[in-house]
Amino acid sequence: MADAPWLTIIGVGEDAPDGLPRASLAALDAAEVVMGPTRHLGLLPQIKAKLIPWPVPFADGIAQLLGLRGQRVAVLASNDPFWFGAGSRIAQQLAPHEWTALPGPSTFSLVAARMGWPLEHTACFGLHAAPLARLRPVLAPGQRIIVLLRDGAAVQELAAYLCQAGFGASDFVVHESIGGPRERRTDALASDLPDLAFAHPVCAAIRISGAGQVVSVASGRSDGWFDSDGQMTKRPMRALALSALAPRPFEHLWDIGGGSGSVGIEWLLSHPSLAATSIEPRSDRAARITRNAAQLGVDRLAVVQGRAPEALADLPVPDAVFVGGGVSHGLLDWFETHLATGTRIVAHAVTLESEALLTQAHAGLGGEMLRIELARATPLGTRRGWTASYPVVQWSVTL
Repeated sequence: MADAPWLTIIGVGEDAPDGLPRASLAALDAAEVVMGPTRHLGLLPQIKAKLIPWPVPFADGIAQLLGLRGQRVAVLASNDPFWFGAGSRIAQQLAPHEWTALPGPSTFSLVAARMGWPLEHTACFGLHAAPLARLRPVLAPGQRIIVLLRDGAAVQELAAYLCQAGFGASDFVVHESIGGPRERRTDALASDLPDLAFAHPVCAAIRISGAGQVVSVASGRSDGWFDSDGQMTKRPMRALALSALAPRPFEHLWDIGGGSGSVGIEWLLSHPSLAATSIEPRSDRAARITRNAAQLGVDRLAVVQGRAPEALADLPVPDAVFVGGGVSHGLLDWFETHLATGTRIVAHAVTLESEALLTQAHAGLGGEMLRIELARATPLGTRRGWTASYPVVQWSVTL
């Protein structure tokens, strides 16, 4: 039979200890050691347990906590420790029988209650240590957003970011120390936020309004979202590529010959659980891919400067592979010998030589071949005519 938990993770609001439920108070009374942020430790009444401030950076406290095995320990964390909190990072270091948790109401729940918003229809972000651009995919008129922020300075940075994106007309409500005696609410527009010294802990509730550009929720987003030197899978081809790649939750993509990174970026925009690695031989393009991903809020895109297949050996195993450039006999042979059964491959060819390679691969491995020919209406003298693009051959196969 497993031992009783030695660790209790307790969610603490800004009004502790008065706001703690009976079970949390009992866990504190029974603890020999209590670890937590200095702010939370300062809210506690006199207790017999030894108090240990959690160090900064957070990761340094994990080893210190694990060294307390054998004692009864309580860890204090803000509100609900398992929603953008410390809970999951602690729990993943322990066996299930070693810990228990007593969460409090999340900051998101408290803010939604103050605002009268349906939480299930509100986008929630924890941006304590993440870039504000993570918000970019959801910025659209009518969208409700609650954002946890690292400190008061980040409040002004967020308002400036919204203005820069064209959403300065958004309702912007700042909540400080919500749930505690120092709670304060400030209502403004993002473009007219008062120059106040907002105090941590702080968050913002925003109803988006304005004429800023909105990122489409469908694949095949406008080419204008991607800075490029011309080496890019254009919008219609990108939509067809993403359709053939068929992203599914928790999958990983290799985007080989990244160019502007547009395919890998759109893959990541499909679902927050997806991962992707873009492989690009040119350093200037690799840097551009990183910038494009960051601006569209998918800074989790990994960018590897190198040439396939040499650069592929140590990468996380993919579920899908897109080859937008640089297809070769060597690369296709490498796929056959190194990729797992079930891996989906989509490759595009523009030249006759690369088309011949895909035709040969199709004959050997099967799959589907498409020849895609597009033409756009352009001026022709005083009238209009069709201007054809180079045809693209798409080969898609599941190994």
